[in-house]
Amino acid sequence: MDEIVELSQMLEARERRALRQRELLAFYGLPLVSFTMNIAGPVKNSPSIRRGFALGRELLLGQLRRVKAPVILKEETDAPTGCEGLYVVDMEAGALKAITVELEEHTPLGRLFDLDVLDPGGEKLERPIPRRCLVCGRPVSECARSRAHSVPELQEKTHALLTAALDRHDAGTVAALAMRALLYEVAVTPKPGLVDRENNGSHHDMDFYTFLASASVLHPYFAECFLIGRSTAADPAPETFSKLRVPGKLAEGDMLLATDGVNTHKGAIFTMGLACGALGRLEPEARTDPAAVLSQVSAMTRDVEKELTGAAETDTHGGRAYARYGVTGVRGQAAAGFPTVLQYGLPVLEEGLRQGKSNDEAGAAALLAILSRTVDTNMIARGGFDTQREKSAALQKLLAADPYPDAETLRALDRAYTAENLSPGGSADLMALCWLLHFLREGN
Repeated sequence: MDEIVELSQMLEARERRALRQRELLAFYGLPLVSFTMNIAGPVKNSPSIRRGFALGRELLLGQLRRVKAPVILKEETDAPTGCEGLYVVDMEAGALKAITVELEEHTPLGRLFDLDVLDPGGEKLERPIPRRCLVCGRPVSECARSRAHSVPELQEKTHALLTAALDRHDAGTVAALAMRALLYEVAVTPKPGLVDRENNGSHHDMDFYTFLASASVLHPYFAECFLIGRSTAADPAPETFSKLRVPGKLAEGDMLLATDGVNTHKGAIFTMGLACGALGRLEPEARTDPAAVLSQVSAMTRDVEKELTGAAETDTHGGRAYARYGVTGVRGQAAAGFPTVLQYGLPVLEEGLRQGKSNDEAGAAALLAILSRTVDTNMIARGGFDTQREKSAALQKLLAADPYPDAETLRALDRAYTAENLSPGGSADLMALCWLLHFLREGN
């Protein structure tokens, strides 16, 4: 339950802040930014308000870094009376005020930001233009004098503004991490039978740059998947999956246009789209938990294996593998919550990085761990079911001796897979999913 604060508490907080401002100005002799949130009503702090404040802080510090203005001191407070930030900046006060006004006027949450700038003498710099009302857009002083809007009206508008801005911000963040994961996957070198920075593996119709072109058009799709997850979070999980289908088809079309018809990321559109939708269904604190994310994926796709019985599905690698061998492929993995990712790929990736392995070493090891424990329908399509089983068994033996094979061992595998025209593309998609979950957990 969010805490209700009294007027006396707000006045005390304001006095404490003013006293601390005077102390910092006297000690440093530099301009100061005082950042609080404009929140109507008796509740001045909540999870969404804290996240809005954090977004404002990121925007402010990012702009100060852009202009190379040193931030000498940062002090932040999270209290029932609201979030507060004090930032001593080595920069001319007028230029600093121009930055803060831009943030207040031209960012989605700017109307909720109160970014005061005090010069070294303690004088508060005035805005060159009046602040606008949150509800109607008129000068805020006019609406305040006439009490044009009720507190519930202001609270409703504040909540809507926070929700929309934070969802849009989170969608962009998740989409950027999903794209980054795809780029890391193709960049990991060497990889057996796959396109990487050294060669094209078993692929004659694509190269490293084909993957870059493909990934470059998928950011809007990943963001849309996240927002679909947000909008359907209260609905049964399969409803989210149902609404992802058409965007997935459109993304596949965009991919094929970008690559002149080459299928680089069809599998990744499925797996990453599911992950982004699942992330949208979760509240922020749960998005860093891989098990929670993949549990949502499982709930979303619990009936997806039934699709494999359709005649049209025999036109895909997965459909043919199911029709001939009963292999459920990536659909079965999704319905089970990608256990190969959670139990093998992600632990190997993160343990390798903890040990100081490079991205290439840890990523390749994660790929092999996944391939050794899953039935990759791309491998079946190129070499048959028996070959796929033999390669998985051989990798289990190899990894038992050394979970992080060196580059020469990987290159030998690459030569062997390429000679046999084998490519573990499905496992590569799951390796990319490992990267996404890792980025989310690490917060980068």
